[in-house]
Amino acid sequence: MKLKNKVAVITGGAGGIGLSTARRFLNEGALGVMLVDINEKALEKAKGSLGSDHADFCTADISTDEGAQKYIRQTEEKFGRLDILFLNAGVEGVVKPLTEYPEEEYDRVMNVNVKGVWLGLKHGFPLLKKCGGGSVIITSSVAGLQGTPNVMAYVTSKHAITGSMKVAALEGAEHNIRVNTVHPAPVDNRMMRSLEEGFAPGDAENAKKGFEQSIPMGRYASNEEVASLVLFLASDESSYITGSCFPVDGGMTA
Repeated sequence: MKLKNKVAVITGGAGGIGLSTARRFLNEGALGVMLVDINEKALEKAKGSLGSDHADFCTADISTDEGAQKYIRQTEEKFGRLDILFLNAGVEGVVKPLTEYPEEEYDRVMNVNVKGVWLGLKHGFPLLKKCGGGSVIITSSVAGLQGTPNVMAYVTSKHAITGSMKVAALEGAEHNIRVNTVHPAPVDNRMMRSLEEGFAPGDAENAKKGFEQSIPMGRYASNEEVASLVLFLASDESSYITGSCFPVDGGMTA
């Protein structure tokens, strides 16, 4: 029961990593888990699949100030506290050379992936401080540690998240707020299906094989493997860890 009596927020809560992490949190005794996403039907389905009275959901656009305030406020109203803030929501954008990348798509990726993280920190920190501290985990990517051609917005956003994490870790330390990033390799979920098709339209399976060949362990991560790392960082077992980047990448960045 690593998370006994702890309350967590998970943005991107209806997606693969978010939902798998919610399940792990509940299995480890979490008092409450608030799933946050922009799609209400997907959230309803996600909550139903958890089958727990300790789970709830909030429909919000995490890239807006109003949306971020909403999910933090609703968490406090529902569960009375906040101990774990998993800023996991993200979008991949399109696959295009940088000279052809659409400005509106670049802005959309940066708004969700970077601004959304900042707003989560901005409005989550006061409640974490009020509750005596806690753990913030932010989903970056191996793309936040190295470059990949033709996904300028995604790679830029995932690097930016690391800078946001380091600032937040330094500002949060005196308040017992720990902040870290996780950096998954390709994960076997919806986002990679989209990227595979983007890199090789009509031949996504070969794109997947190419990605797998770039990973020393020869396969994608599962949602559950990422969730295991997030659980460790959320728990008191990582009580002296802050300001750090944690790959979960099958050796890809080695």
